[in-house]
Amino acid sequence: MGKKSRSKRQSRPEGTPRPKRQEVPFVERPFEGLPGETDLVAMREVVPAASMAVRTTAEHGARDVQLVTLLPEMLPALHREDGTVLVALQTAAHSGDASRDVAAALLAALELEPGSALTGTGLPEPGPRLQDVLDLEGPFDLTVHDTFAFWLTDDAASETEVAAALEQANSNIIPTVKIDGVDSAYWCRMGREFLRWARPEDQEKVLDAVARLHAARESAVDDGAKFVGAFRSCGILIPVWELAPGTEAEELTGPLAAFEKKLDDALASTEPLTADERRARAGIVSRQVSLR
Repeated sequence: MGKKSRSKRQSRPEGTPRPKRQEVPFVERPFEGLPGETDLVAMREVVPAASMAVRTTAEHGARDVQLVTLLPEMLPALHREDGTVLVALQTAAHSGDASRDVAAALLAALELEPGSALTGTGLPEPGPRLQDVLDLEGPFDLTVHDTFAFWLTDDAASETEVAAALEQANSNIIPTVKIDGVDSAYWCRMGREFLRWARPEDQEKVLDAVARLHAARESAVDDGAKFVGAFRSCGILIPVWELAPGTEAEELTGPLAAFEKKLDDALASTEPLTADERRARAGIVSRQVSLR
């Protein structure tokens, strides 16, 4: 998607022993402490096409950058010809710390010439994480896209061959909409309609809260909806509901705001789970899926 590509690798004099690589320590909740943590996890796991405007710290040039869901051919980063730097959250290489992975790609991308792609970083060694590289007072503005046109400048997108490749990529996008009024809740349509809601609270507390509501037959976020399970990823839980057939995203704004109040009350409860609630929780755990 650009004129040039390069991989950030340093040459080693012939005969010099290869230094032992330092492993990045595992971090269960890698984006903790960042504004929009739950949106970042959703972008990494369940949202197909989105971008988040962020800014680096003064130490790293106070540069405006776009964190994006993914890039063509699973590239880690792309420096577009117009100077826009795109850094992907969905990539092929993963160390024990997703925040370190993305930060390493971001710092490498800042050094690329416009029109260049970062073709690979390998697994990084310990170093700056997004929490160290990004200005935490910055925008963190998220946009969900209908297409992958954000990959390209307008001029590049108009080229026949590129336009055809873009159309093919767009055909794989699952229609997804971020729900207004609550944080990190995403409607999607995959033949049927679903809601995926990334929650910032401790995973076990969210499980307890949903179990309390499920046992009381109050776990539906809307009429005709039903709770169907949950994803675990990056240290947070993403509960999933199947919605009534044909439900559109804009119809969920009011019901989700009302449901969140019930969920908050359940989260605040310190009472031990009842037998029915424990059974409900066990059923939820049996249906959860851990991503990556």
